Amino acid sequence: MLDIVIKNGTLVDGTGAPARRADVAVKDGRIVRIAESIDEPATETIDAAGRIVTPGFVDIHTHYDGQVTWDDELNPSAAHGVTTVITGNCGVGFAPVRPGREDHLVRLMEGVEDIPGTALYEGMTWGWESFPEYMDNLRGRSWSMDVGVQLPHGPLRTYVMGDERAGGNAEASPGDVAEMARLAREAMEAGAFGFTTSRTLGHLSSDGVPVPGTFADDDELFAIAKAVRDGGGRIFEVAMAGIVPHDDGAVTKRELDWIGTMAKETGLTATIIVLQHDQDPGRWRQEMDAAAQWRREGARVVPLVAGRPFGVLLGLEIRNPFALRPSYEAIAGLPVHERIAAMRDPGMRERILAEEPVADDDGKLLSQKGLAMIVERCYVLESGAEPDYEPDPSRSIGAVARARGVTPLEIAYDALTSSDEPVMLLLPLFNYSDGNHDVLHEQMMDDAAVVGLADGGAHCGAICDASIPTYMLTHWVKGRTRGARLPLEDGVRRLTSQPADVYGLSDRGRLEEGKRADINVIDLENLRLLAPHAVHDLPAGGLRLLQDAVGYDATIVAGRVTRRNGTDTGERPGRLVTTRG
Repeated sequence: MLDIVIKNGTLVDGTGAPARRADVAVKDGRIVRIAESIDEPATETIDAAGRIVTPGFVDIHTHYDGQVTWDDELNPSAAHGVTTVITGNCGVGFAPVRPGREDHLVRLMEGVEDIPGTALYEGMTWGWESFPEYMDNLRGRSWSMDVGVQLPHGPLRTYVMGDERAGGNAEASPGDVAEMARLAREAMEAGAFGFTTSRTLGHLSSDGVPVPGTFADDDELFAIAKAVRDGGGRIFEVAMAGIVPHDDGAVTKRELDWIGTMAKETGLTATIIVLQHDQDPGRWRQEMDAAAQWRREGARVVPLVAGRPFGVLLGLEIRNPFALRPSYEAIAGLPVHERIAAMRDPGMRERILAEEPVADDDGKLLSQKGLAMIVERCYVLESGAEPDYEPDPSRSIGAVARARGVTPLEIAYDALTSSDEPVMLLLPLFNYSDGNHDVLHEQMMDDAAVVGLADGGAHCGAICDASIPTYMLTHWVKGRTRGARLPLEDGVRRLTSQPADVYGLSDRGRLEEGKRADINVIDLENLRLLAPHAVHDLPAGGLRLLQDAVGYDATIVAGRVTRRNGTDTGERPGRLVTTRG
């Protein structure tokens, strides 16, 4: 008796090969047969007529390091066909840690990845010191998907050098470097996939201090890299200094020089975050060209690209441009639906728009005035409609305001009160300098570029880019109207075998006999993203953004259905996955 048979579907196997009609049989967590027709009895038969059947999606850039200790569903990624996630990115995480010094790592994660510190304090269950002990803690847990981990530079440096020296980014002594290398090798021998570091001044703790390791010298970086290699690790991820623009292009060149040299000398795969920024819209090409040159010289340097613009959302519940105005503050405590109704009153509208923000805190006041200034660069994400992440610049709030002869704040006010359900505004910060997705398409056409910046679990109150896997299908495969699309088979490959191969996850990412039964059954014709929405379901009532999708008939992890028609089933087959199997 088989466990599951998926019949009548269109198989998109993850390799890029042409889609074909086939049935898939699953038993004991593995794909045991793929054939034109399978009629053997099974505990469950899924009719996939009119559906595509794909491997489960592999997301190699998430920040669930804390969430995995209190949440076994792992949304928002779970809602988007993801069956394997990798954590520990951007040099931040929660191990190793000295007993009683957990607070420092919480502040790092809160500042860099915008995860509420109150939620981390309330939700996390600690109980480890070393990185292998952290992994042991995770081995005792189960989730709706598999979880792999990486060793972050920030906690490693802090553990060895102490909060004051590491937090201040003091130069590491030879003894410090040797100890960091020893611990890095220990983490890799326990099965961690690699090591991650942040070099960008855009990554600050909640205290405003750059992440430990931001200014680490080559001796430190190369010693750790060699230890990662010697311990069996595979990856050295870098959030490069150039993510935040520098006047001196030599900064980016030097970063890519040491990264390429390190990758060539160690044999590790170096992954680098590549984004287009408005201050220097063409620099990303230099970064990708340099990475390609290193690959020609035998070094594995892999660009991680985003798949859609990276930005932040504004609304009545998050980054509200009308907060601190006295008339708004008078109704700010109302439930959001009552607030919207109150704001529709013409007199209330007139008063709020006429007022200036008022606060004793200069920082809050400055931040609020900044929000009012950037509203003109935002786009409205219409309530009830599939969000448009490639809007024409003529639809920006500033452009609409100029066309109508009113202020941007008036357009924003009317948009935020236009629906009974909360409306959000999108502010693109990266990857939208040209007002379209042509650069994103060009980035993805690089022969090695991996879509790997969804940031699941992070930036909880700013974005919900964990939905990018779905966006790859809804926009890049079937929905884009302003430029080139991706073939279905290539879009699926970029979500499955390509990221799996980068991390050496040879047992998944493809629909092949003998592979792990991580599978999505998708109604591609009707697949769509819903609007992001705010919920207060983090520990201590913390706010986060979720974004649901319609069209996932079933998500299967290790042969068990974890989601059915967009709803969690409660099945928890996911385990810690390591380089040791």
